[in-house]
Amino acid sequence: MSSVQDRLWRAMPATPQERAAALWSFAYFFALLAGYYVLRPLRDQMGIAGGVRNLPWLFTATFVTLLVAQPLYGWLVARLPRRRFIPIVYHVFVANLLIFWALLAFGVAEVIVARVFFVWVSVFNLFAVAVFWSFMADLFTAEQGKRLFGFIGAGGTAGALLGPAITIALARPLGAVNLLLAAALFLEIAVFCVTRLEQAATATLDASAVATERIGGSAFAALPELIRSPYLLGVGAWVSLLSFGATIAYFAQANIVAATIHDRNAQTQLFATIDLAVGLLSLATQLFATGAVLRRFGTGIAAAALPAVYVVGFAVIAVAPSLPAVITLQVVQRWMNFAVANPARQVFFTVVGRAEKYKAKNLIDVVVYRGSDALYGWVYDVLQGLGLKLGAIALCALPVVAIWMWLSLALGRTQEKRADVPVAVTEGG
Repeated sequence: MSSVQDRLWRAMPATPQERAAALWSFAYFFALLAGYYVLRPLRDQMGIAGGVRNLPWLFTATFVTLLVAQPLYGWLVARLPRRRFIPIVYHVFVANLLIFWALLAFGVAEVIVARVFFVWVSVFNLFAVAVFWSFMADLFTAEQGKRLFGFIGAGGTAGALLGPAITIALARPLGAVNLLLAAALFLEIAVFCVTRLEQAATATLDASAVATERIGGSAFAALPELIRSPYLLGVGAWVSLLSFGATIAYFAQANIVAATIHDRNAQTQLFATIDLAVGLLSLATQLFATGAVLRRFGTGIAAAALPAVYVVGFAVIAVAPSLPAVITLQVVQRWMNFAVANPARQVFFTVVGRAEKYKAKNLIDVVVYRGSDALYGWVYDVLQGLGLKLGAIALCALPVVAIWMWLSLALGRTQEKRADVPVAVTEGG
């Protein structure tokens, strides 16, 4: 037994001092994404139930909601230490889930609640995951991030496998609405992991000394922090272009699924199957390849892998627009994002100060991303209104994702240079 354990420790890309923090980070992300991926197929089905033509409005409503939520989050971050404001954020989401469960279980205004739920899950996803990665960037250095973020991300991927598996197995016998309770339970497990992670970091990582310190500043400080930093503006542009590719692919998926598959349960199961395929591919890559790719090729090439997928995918759809082509793009782009590009993007934030890690990062990952979603959702709608079909829309998207690929390489070079400079020097971004 000890021989097997020794092999597992050697396979884990953490030093003995980092192991406890890395494992609790893994468990934290596992619980968080298991809960989200129980909800994701329900969100996608409710998006269709609310009317495909309403999707641009739902994306816009998400952005407006985030504009309200962002200053509230900034207020929490400024006034409470990390060990307190992170659990509060997740407890609020649990309370929201219980309200949605009650409304949907008793059939209260189902269409309206479905649309609100779609917006809420979109907000929850970005906030919950952004808080997680801010925590990771606060705990680990750039060098540690290259080694550990793939492994830690694998925890999320394992949770992303369990979530859709639960939905596939239980959506029909239990009813989709009751799965909201399972998601709430996973979020409470995530809060438990946050507490244990703080304890493990206190014992082993120097970064834990800041756990009880307030970040301070203004609730609205994120925007000035972003504007005065060319580096953070570049990362913000990268995230906006990430949204561009994902939004075009998502709208293509929603439209083509609505036109070809009419049974709601079949739609939900298809979306869950996509999630399952993405999870299997991502988990294998994160456990065995992500760390090696980041160390060997650097963050620039790793981040550029995702727009490269879109370049190929949109080219294929431009030539042969079809359900298999769209679904394949969705699976491959999400796989590449989770397994390679996202860990690289999170390393980008290890070379900025604490305020930027929690405030500017959250502004980028949440408001910039969802604002871009809203913008590009209307772009897709306008292109459709002009009479463009799926293939022509994919062709229009090609030069944009090519620019995104170039930006990835430029940011990677800058991050590598900043990694050699103490973070205190880069407090201003």
